[in-house]
Amino acid sequence: GDVIHRMLTATQYVAPLMANFNPSYSRNSTVRYMDNGTVFVVQWDKVYLQGKEDVGSFTFQAALHSTGRIVFGYKEIPVPVLQISATQHPVKAGLSDAFMILNPSPDVPESRRRTIYEYHRVELDTSKITNMSAVEFTPLPTCLQHRSCEVCVSSEMTFNCSWCHVLQRYL
Repeated sequence: GDVIHRMLTATQYVAPLMANFNPSYSRNSTVRYMDNGTVFVVQWDKVYLQGKEDVGSFTFQAALHSTGRIVFGYKEIPVPVLQISATQHPVKAGLSDAFMILNPSPDVPESRRRTIYEYHRVELDTSKITNMSAVEFTPLPTCLQHRSCEVCVSSEMTFNCSWCHVLQRYL
């Protein structure tokens, strides 16, 4: 894609394993998804690294639960992830979120400057990604779970939030 698309995908991802995979290399390679309303699963099955097909196929998945829980499962990882080249494509595993703001450029009023703010990233230690392994992310409590002023005020959360009477929610 264009530069903005590449910048956003570099900072917004749910990636059990990001690398230069080529799902079209083999007829047996698939990327499938399933959604049953409580969990959304994406599975990369027998996918190969571009130009390194001789190392073998990878099978792994990401499961996003409606509760916020995320599980990365690794069935087949034929080589240590640390040995995968990042020359053609970044190699990473984890979660990242960001947002983009369009700011008017002071020099050219009709143009806009795009700024991407990455505000949270969780990187996995890729040396721990091996055959038949898994990683589970469990969401921390947030102020958004409170639905009344009473619950908000009695909360023992350690971060600074307050009740908004206009929105009728904890912020």
